Amino acid sequence: MKYLIAGLGNPGKEYENTRHNIGFKILDALAEASNIVFSDERYGWITEYKFKGRTFILLKPTTFMNLSGKAVNYWLQKESIPIENLLVVVDDLALPLGSVRLRAKGSDAGHNGLKNIALMLGSQDYARLRVGIGDNFRQGQQIDYVLGEWDKQEKLELPAMIDTSVEIIKSFATIGVDQTMTFFNKRK
Repeated sequence: MKYLIAGLGNPGKEYENTRHNIGFKILDALAEASNIVFSDERYGWITEYKFKGRTFILLKPTTFMNLSGKAVNYWLQKESIPIENLLVVVDDLALPLGSVRLRAKGSDAGHNGLKNIALMLGSQDYARLRVGIGDNFRQGQQIDYVLGEWDKQEKLELPAMIDTSVEIIKSFATIGVDQTMTFFNKRK
């Protein structure tokens, strides 16, 4: 069984430690813990991770957030992975910092990366792991907040949030989206 796990973010040093790049950060943590490295491939950084008989294609799109669908669509087709085996890891302003929510499908909720993926796939019926980055910004400052770096207090919460997200990714492929949602969505 093959799965495509797409962690969304923006390429470049200036975005590396921003809230918007939590998808990249989570996949980096999984790769680092597994002693695997990403290679620069078409439309993204790619690596392969094996766990309990499953093959995970980990993708960090280099198309920039708003064009993530191009990379996701390409790698789904190239690896012959069905849409039900796709999991997109994305930042979410609507969730408090530290919260993670797995959804089997749904709307883009105003997130441009998810919007582009739905457009390129012609469907919103794919799983997404929404990672809470909070909404601690003044009106009109959303872009600066999302593209801003984590503050000291937020950095303290990152390790637990990342660890939980990695557990969810593994669970998604081993016990399925429904059981994973039941188990993890009730936790903080």
